[in-house]
Amino acid sequence: MAKTIDQQRVGVALIGAGMIAKTHVAALSDARNEIALKTIVSRRPDKARYLADFYQGESPEFTSDLAAVAADPDIPVAIVATPPSVRKDIIEQLAQAGTHILLEKPVGRNPEEALEVVEICERAGVTLGVLFQHRMRAPSIAAAAHVKSGALGKLGLVEIDVPLWRDQSYYDELGRGSYARDGGGVMITNAIHSIDLALSLTGPVSSVQAMTATTMLHDMEAEDFAIAGLRFSCGAVGSFIASTAMYPHRTEIIRLHFENASLKLDKDALEISWRNGPTNIEAKDSEPRKVNPLLGGKHEWHQSVIENFVDAVRHGKKPMVTGREALNAHQLITAIETSSRTGSPVDLAV
Repeated sequence: MAKTIDQQRVGVALIGAGMIAKTHVAALSDARNEIALKTIVSRRPDKARYLADFYQGESPEFTSDLAAVAADPDIPVAIVATPPSVRKDIIEQLAQAGTHILLEKPVGRNPEEALEVVEICERAGVTLGVLFQHRMRAPSIAAAAHVKSGALGKLGLVEIDVPLWRDQSYYDELGRGSYARDGGGVMITNAIHSIDLALSLTGPVSSVQAMTATTMLHDMEAEDFAIAGLRFSCGAVGSFIASTAMYPHRTEIIRLHFENASLKLDKDALEISWRNGPTNIEAKDSEPRKVNPLLGGKHEWHQSVIENFVDAVRHGKKPMVTGREALNAHQLITAIETSSRTGSPVDLAV
């Protein structure tokens, strides 16, 4: 049976103390809705204790005992931020104990594993949300409102550009960029955020023609470059390009060209160019963050996702991105990989 939130202050456990953990701890520190970080679970609790410095409140406990955390009735929510290769067993243990799960992307290393994770949570009756924090950026929220309004007209063309740089040290971490640990390279580890955000605005892709490769600039197993032509179910066409071999590192940009206007969406602002009118800048960040490949986004985006998830669990609603909705990004990535391998277009079930 799923745990219920009947106490005023909601206890949260963070599972995993890797590179993204500092962002989660900072987000939980500032989180509203009476949310408290109770425990951090790590294979090496002594190595994770530095994370307490990023939490403004009563210091969390540090443990390697996942079973005790899963069974704790005062911890109804867990954030799972481990590598995908060790995630399924953790999720199964938490779900069977009734703990609701907010999961760092990706859901799994491949669509089959991702579906299995979703079904584990559905059978247990617990809520599964996925941390696609790019949807919580102010420009993304503004873009979604414009698309929903219908004032833009029909969508004709889509551009998804993810021009990133990672030096070799990024891939020298054990297993990074491998299929066994991560499930792939730039698409599933880095570009999946932009893929999810784009699909939330465009609707599903119906077919793909693609190429992927590993450039001479990286020593890694999976791809550090991917390019694809896309056909969407709504009738639009588009392009997708992503790489971690593009120096200097730049921000991701999504451009959507409608009948009446074009949208340019990045992390700092939404630019709307009306066909018969002005170009407007909306939801502009007053303090744009300097691009740094390894710092990730502002923790406020994670904070908003966490608050949304806890509110969903409290009131029995769906979170911003459910586990099943997140499968759409996985299916597109797999279609791009399959098209590259076979040299043929791939149709997606819509």
